[in-house]
This record gives sequence, structure tokens and C-alpha cells, in this order.
Amino acid sequence: MHAGDRQHYLIGLGSNMRHVRHGSPAQIVRKAIERLDAASGCTVEAMSDIIRSAPVGPSAREYANAACLVGCDLSPTAMLAHVNAIEHAFGRRRSGQRWRQRTLDLDILLWSGGSHADSDLLIPHPQLPHRAFVLGPAAQIAGEWRDPLSGLSLRHLHARLTRPRPLPR
Repeated sequence: MHAGDRQHYLIGLGSNMRHVRHGSPAQIVRKAIERLDAASGCTVEAMSDIIRSAPVGPSAREYANAACLVGCDLSPTAMLAHVNAIEHAFGRRRSGQRWRQRTLDLDILLWSGGSHADSDLLIPHPQLPHRAFVLGPAAQIAGEWRDPLSGLSLRHLHARLTRPRPLPR
């Protein structure tokens, strides 16, 4: 990648904890999107609705989830550092149990450069095809974007998870 090449990232956002300064989970998601838009030459080009979803794992608190499309000049590794710094600024500490309640979770879901793999980051996000609470907002703003591994659009992946299934006979 050359300096100045505009990249696009699909970012998933989630929160299920109030924050003293930032407010409710939905307010935290909105403020995190503003932070993504305000730093490192990034521009939020589209934002989904914020939805409510059931928790995954041991947390009992409902989540506020959304997705946004971000354009910037950052490499995947630099974008990961950027989203981790935003999580940290919102009080996220990466220690202890997976899937516990958190103030803010930002995930790089897709990247315009296709797939990326290193010891710290996998793009597309490995859980993307299995999470309706991520695919719903993502498909709302980037429904035709294709998962580079399966070749399926986000809209198709979301439909696979959410379409009604016939009852067993």
C-alpha cells in the first residue's frame, strides 16, 4: 500500500455499559463514531441505525450495536491501533474474561483491500458470518460489500442467519 491510498473499513461498534462521562450504551456508540470521524484523517462515510441486541456469553446486559463505513489512509495495522486507542479512551481494558460487559467494542469487520492476517488482526472478522447483530447494521450501510472469503454479500450473509426456517416434521 502506498502512502495516500484511500482505504475503506467497515467497523462494528458495540456497548453494554453506561459510562460516567459518555452516558448510555447508545450514546457511547454515537460518540465513538464521532471520534472515528475526528482523528487520523478518517471520515465516517455512512452509519447504520443503532440496534439493541442480546448479549453473547456471560454478560447479562443488552448491547447497543451499529456499524459505520470509514474512509482513511491507514493500513490495517494502523487502523487497529486507532480503534484500540478509541476503546481505551472510552474505558475499555482488555483483560480477563471474553465477552464480558464492556464500555465499547470496536471491530474491523471488512477492509477494501480484501483479507488481512497477522498475529493481532484478521480481516474479515472471523465471527462476521455468524452474528446477526453485526450483519444487520453492516448490511444496512454496505449490503453489497462481499466477504472476500465466501464471496457472499453482507445482505446475503444476514439473510442466511435471519430468514425463517421451516419447522421440523
